[in-house]
Amino acid sequence: MIVIKFAPQGRTFIKIGCENMSKDTASPFSTRAMNLAHLVEQQARRLPDHPAFIWGDATWNWQAFDARVKAMAAVLATEGEVQKGDRVLVQSQNCNQLFESMFACFRLGAIWVPANFRGMPSDLAWMAELSAAKVLICNAAFPEHAAIEAPNLATRLSIGSADFGRDIDTLMENHMGASPLLAAVDRDDPAWLFFTSGTSGRPKASVLTHGQLSFVINNHLSDLVPGATEADASLVVAPLSHGAGMHQLMLMARGAPTILPVSPRFDTDEIWSLIEHYKVTNMFTVPTILKMMVEAPAVERVDHSSLRHIIYAGAPMYRNDQIKAQDVLGQVLVQYFGLGEVTGAITVLPPRDHSTGTDMRVGTCGFARTGMQVEIQDDTGKALAAGETGEICVVGGAVFAGYWQNPEANAESFRNGWFRTGDIGMMDDNGYVYITGRASDMFISGGSNIYPREIEEKILYHPAITETAVFGMPDPKWGEIGVAVCVLEEGHDLDAGALDDYLRERLASYKLPRQYFFWDELPKSGYGKLSKRIIRAELETRLQAKGKNT
Repeated sequence: MIVIKFAPQGRTFIKIGCENMSKDTASPFSTRAMNLAHLVEQQARRLPDHPAFIWGDATWNWQAFDARVKAMAAVLATEGEVQKGDRVLVQSQNCNQLFESMFACFRLGAIWVPANFRGMPSDLAWMAELSAAKVLICNAAFPEHAAIEAPNLATRLSIGSADFGRDIDTLMENHMGASPLLAAVDRDDPAWLFFTSGTSGRPKASVLTHGQLSFVINNHLSDLVPGATEADASLVVAPLSHGAGMHQLMLMARGAPTILPVSPRFDTDEIWSLIEHYKVTNMFTVPTILKMMVEAPAVERVDHSSLRHIIYAGAPMYRNDQIKAQDVLGQVLVQYFGLGEVTGAITVLPPRDHSTGTDMRVGTCGFARTGMQVEIQDDTGKALAAGETGEICVVGGAVFAGYWQNPEANAESFRNGWFRTGDIGMMDDNGYVYITGRASDMFISGGSNIYPREIEEKILYHPAITETAVFGMPDPKWGEIGVAVCVLEEGHDLDAGALDDYLRERLASYKLPRQYFFWDELPKSGYGKLSKRIIRAELETRLQAKGKNT
């Protein structure tokens, strides 16, 4: 027998040959996995008339949604010559076509590469270069992004009417009724390049595979929304290109409809109206959004009794905000801790562990997810005892295959098979994990990961700036906000407004610092290096002194 294992494209292929299997060998005869697009086809057969996707006045049942996915796959195959393993880059805000593109890529065995629509054209250009994407699907609202230069981009398609490419909906009309075969996929075949910011400022692409995502679907259904069926309804309040896409993929496995708000901006009145109208049972969000929802007057006017699970992640939630949310909504909160590299599946804090009383484990992000093992390790990889602080590490089926074409990052992120999260924490005697810090200086603002180095590099391009330090500070609304402490070149003058205007042309808006401070010099460590710990302490001292004098 010959056993062949395929690693994702961009990584080393391993071929193991053995004609005579020994008695004690347990090598698998097959590593074939379910093509994730089968989930749509399955629901179209089982629930053809049940709603699959709802957006404003438009509703697509499972049969219609499946037909559109197949038509889009046919467009990609014929117009873009997309084959198994090819990368398809997508730049769009939430819409049905964005979600359909996910399954169209899966069906062909192609790799879905969704971008954060709030990013800059330069961000998209880097993604196109790194992934060597063959096709770009770009919403008509982003002509500057569509104009990026990328040597491998052979086809550009638009969502909506645009000068830069043919409208994909028009092309799909010509392919309605087509049914491209589901590509045969291995459990290690890449399905999704999930981009996360790198500490250098350049994004890294986490390789999510068909087999891994199948595990995550089952893990999410077990830990986040147990008992979910087609009778559930899920409201989207975050970009489908990121964590919300994974959440909806999970709910589609149970035939539950996805509901998309019409307003391009977060509108609490609309959100609560949709919850009441469609009897929404679950949603995925971040603490900032949840706080806004709970504090909105509309929450008192509508019937939200259908809600069973409100899943929040991306940042810690202040204790007072947790209590208020539970007082208003009841025992429906589900917290999880996870990174894109582990597809959100590290720990979970279910509703029963959320409490308004003294029995609440304040500060915990929960216990290890089903099928996952979490360990606190020291710098050598040794497991630490309960109560000891170290790096949070994890193994299990939800761990990604590695970073796309980035062996250096893979070597840094894995040790003895464990994925190193870069987060610092401890575990109590009962297995509950507490995050106490970060190995890097990344901070989370409004659910978005912000890496200061990228911002610092942009600030230092300004001719008036000689030194800068960017870091996160606690904020009651956003969880954390970015602050920038700067030193001006001698003879130069610059204020916060001018620096902010300068950065707005070079950074996505969500990465911009919310506050700027200008000092004569930045304090240094004993080794002469900038120390953000020292700078942060100095800033806190100055702000306290200023508060006392006002």
